Amino acid sequence: MVSFSQWLRANAERYLLERAQADLARRYLDRPGPVQEAGLGPFFWRRVFVPVYRRLPWGLRRSVIQVLPGSHRRRWQASRASGGVARRPVRRQPTP
Repeated sequence: MVSFSQWLRANAERYLLERAQADLARRYLDRPGPVQEAGLGPFFWRRVFVPVYRRLPWGLRRSVIQVLPGSHRRRWQASRASGGVARRPVRRQPTP
Protein backbone atom coordinates (compact mmCIF):
# COMPACT_ATOMS: atom_id res chain seq x y z
CA MET A 1 0.00 0.00 0.00
CA VAL A 2 1.33 3.41 -0.96
CA SER A 3 1.09 6.30 1.48
CA PHE A 4 -0.86 9.41 0.51
CA SER A 5 2.27 11.56 0.19
CA GLN A 6 3.94 8.99 -2.10
CA TRP A 7 0.81 8.77 -4.25
CA LEU A 8 0.59 12.57 -4.42
CA ARG A 9 4.25 12.89 -5.37
CA ALA A 10 4.04 10.18 -8.05
CA ASN A 11 0.98 11.77 -9.69
CA ALA A 12 2.37 15.29 -9.44
CA GLU A 13 5.65 14.21 -11.03
CA ARG A 14 3.85 12.33 -13.80
CA TYR A 15 1.52 15.13 -14.86
CA LEU A 16 4.07 17.94 -14.43
CA LEU A 17 6.53 15.96 -16.58
CA GLU A 18 3.81 15.30 -19.16
CA ARG A 19 3.06 19.02 -19.34
CA ALA A 20 6.73 19.92 -19.67
CA GLN A 21 7.14 17.40 -22.49
CA ALA A 22 4.08 18.79 -24.26
CA ASP A 23 5.41 22.35 -23.93
CA LEU A 24 8.80 21.34 -25.34
CA ALA A 25 7.22 19.39 -28.20
CA ARG A 26 5.06 22.39 -29.16
CA ARG A 27 7.95 24.82 -28.85
CA TYR A 28 10.70 22.93 -30.65
CA LEU A 29 8.98 20.33 -32.81
CA ASP A 30 5.67 22.01 -33.69
CA ARG A 31 3.86 18.87 -32.53
CA PRO A 32 1.49 18.01 -29.72
CA GLY A 33 2.95 16.33 -26.68
CA PRO A 34 2.54 12.73 -25.57
CA VAL A 35 -0.78 10.93 -25.96
CA GLN A 36 -2.99 11.78 -23.01
CA GLU A 37 -5.00 9.30 -21.01
CA ALA A 38 -8.74 10.04 -20.80
CA GLY A 39 -10.78 10.11 -17.61
CA LEU A 40 -11.82 12.26 -14.70
CA GLY A 41 -8.62 11.73 -12.67
CA PRO A 42 -6.23 12.76 -15.46
CA PHE A 43 -8.56 15.66 -16.30
CA PHE A 44 -8.21 16.98 -12.73
CA TRP A 45 -4.42 16.64 -12.71
CA ARG A 46 -4.01 18.29 -16.13
CA ARG A 47 -6.63 21.05 -15.92
CA VAL A 48 -6.53 21.92 -12.21
CA PHE A 49 -3.40 20.72 -10.42
CA VAL A 50 -0.72 21.47 -13.04
CA PRO A 51 -1.87 25.05 -13.84
CA VAL A 52 -2.31 25.91 -10.15
CA TYR A 53 1.06 24.41 -9.21
CA ARG A 54 2.85 26.30 -11.98
CA ARG A 55 1.40 29.60 -10.77
CA LEU A 56 2.45 29.13 -7.14
CA PRO A 57 5.39 31.25 -6.02
CA TRP A 58 8.54 29.25 -5.27
CA GLY A 59 8.43 30.03 -1.52
CA LEU A 60 4.96 28.53 -1.18
CA ARG A 61 5.91 25.49 -3.27
CA ARG A 62 8.96 24.92 -1.09
CA SER A 63 6.97 25.12 2.15
CA VAL A 64 4.39 22.62 0.82
CA ILE A 65 7.20 20.26 -0.19
CA GLN A 66 8.77 20.51 3.26
CA VAL A 67 5.48 19.87 5.07
CA LEU A 68 4.50 16.73 3.17
CA PRO A 69 6.39 13.74 4.61
CA GLY A 70 8.21 11.60 2.08
CA SER A 71 7.69 14.10 -0.71
CA HIS A 72 11.23 15.42 -0.60
CA ARG A 73 14.76 14.17 -0.10
CA ARG A 74 15.81 13.74 3.50
CA ARG A 75 18.77 15.70 4.81
CA TRP A 76 21.89 14.02 6.09
CA GLN A 77 21.78 13.21 9.77
CA ALA A 78 24.78 14.18 11.90
CA SER A 79 26.63 11.14 13.18
CA ARG A 80 26.52 10.80 16.97
CA ALA A 81 29.61 8.57 17.10
CA SER A 82 31.83 11.25 15.56
CA GLY A 83 30.56 14.08 17.73
CA GLY A 84 28.13 15.44 15.14
CA VAL A 85 30.72 15.96 12.40
CA ALA A 86 30.67 13.87 9.26
CA ARG A 87 34.07 12.23 8.83
CA ARG A 88 35.71 10.27 6.09
CA PRO A 89 36.45 6.62 6.94
CA VAL A 90 40.08 5.92 7.77
CA ARG A 91 41.86 3.55 5.39
CA ARG A 92 43.87 0.91 7.11
CA GLN A 93 47.21 -0.11 5.73
CA PRO A 94 47.39 -3.75 4.68
CA THR A 95 49.59 -5.85 6.91
CA PRO A 96 52.41 -7.72 5.13
